[in-house]
Order: sequence, then structure tokens, then C-alpha cells
Amino acid sequence: MTRALEVIEAGLVPYGEALNRQRQLAEDRIAGRLDHDVLLLLEHPPVVTLGRNSHAAHLLQPAGIEVFEVERGGDVTFHGPGQLVGYPILDLSAYKRDLHWYLRTLEQALIEALGYLDIPAERNPGYTGVWTRGKKIASIGIHVKQWVTWHGFALNVATDLADFDRIVPCGIPGVVMTSVEKERGAGSREQLWQESVGAVVKGFETAFDVSISHPEGCARQALSLRTVLAEPRL
Repeated sequence: MTRALEVIEAGLVPYGEALNRQRQLAEDRIAGRLDHDVLLLLEHPPVVTLGRNSHAAHLLQPAGIEVFEVERGGDVTFHGPGQLVGYPILDLSAYKRDLHWYLRTLEQALIEALGYLDIPAERNPGYTGVWTRGKKIASIGIHVKQWVTWHGFALNVATDLADFDRIVPCGIPGVVMTSVEKERGAGSREQLWQESVGAVVKGFETAFDVSISHPEGCARQALSLRTVLAEPRL
């Protein structure tokens, strides 16, 4: 049976606000107050997040940027404008109660998405995330409580890659980061963003076998996350 997934495009949202909102959504999903899964798609102002396995030495330039310690797995990650961040709030009880399966399926959704963008993508054995031509283009870090997920992935679309000099991305020495913009080399940033959002939605539809819906009257628009989450069904 195909499962329903509501996609909310939330625009530019401060990290702390988005963190509180996804935690709220996850708690509502656990408690049964939210009866369907949600995928939040957004971007953040510049911020660094430290996962449960992070090492202080991997944050190279902390000055002048917000830093959050969070409950997701993984090491240190940078988020900033031009990076498509996805927070899937999924009840894995309806899919498969297996964290390894969930991570690999997230990777597959992004591999499918990049394929729609004509960018060859693959896994890097021993690491979580997605690579293209030996460079990392998407990072993944998750948290799961009572089989409900939050946190998620970050796909570099038109990200300023120099910002990754602040950190050792995901704690991988020598890793080279890339983006959809750098790999495609054509098109306006707005066009690349819209194409990337559409590709990620299609990738989720295929990899997770879900039926996609958008809030009524709000499909494919930049939304206020606060406004969307105040709606009765959320």
C-alpha cells in the first residue's frame, strides 16, 4: 500500500526555529496527533551543527557563526543559503523498523534525485551520504525516537562551498564538497533550486514508495514554517 507524504516547502528558516518545529512534529507523530508523514524542505542562514559523534577539533572556524549541538547522529555539518535541507518526519513502523534500511533509502532518494538532474551519484562505502565524481554533494544525519524520524539530509544546490572551510565536513579528512550548481555549470540559481526541489520530491516518491501531497493552495511556494505548522492538521 502506498503511503502518504506531505511536502512542505518552507523557504529560509532560522535553524533553531526549524529544530523546534520538527521536534514538535515528531512528538505529534509519536502521540498520534499527526496522522501522516511530513517532509520539510527549506534552507537555513549560515549555521554549524554538531551531531552526537562530533569532535571539537573538526570545527575549525567557530567565530561569527551560530553553532548548535543536536541529537542527530554524525559529526559536524554546515548549513547555509543555497543548500536544500530536508527533514523527513516518518513513522518507520509503516515502512521498516530498521535504521540501516532508512539511511540507505535516504541515500537512494538523493541518488535518484541527482539522476533526474543528470548528475551521476553514488554511495561511498564506509560513509553515510551521497557522492558524485569522488566529491561529496549531500550529507545525512538522523535521529529516531519510537521509530519516528527527524533531522535528515542537506543537498548542496547553490551553496557557497568556501563556507565548508569552517569545518572538517562530517569529520572526513580531505573530503571535497561540491554542489548541483558546480556539477551542472548552467542555469540560474532559482532554476537550479526549483529543479532540485522537484527532483528530491520525485526521488522520495520512488525510493520510499509514497504518494506526495502539498498543503492546499501552497504547492511549490516558499512558505512561512510558523504559519504552515499552525494549520489544524499539523
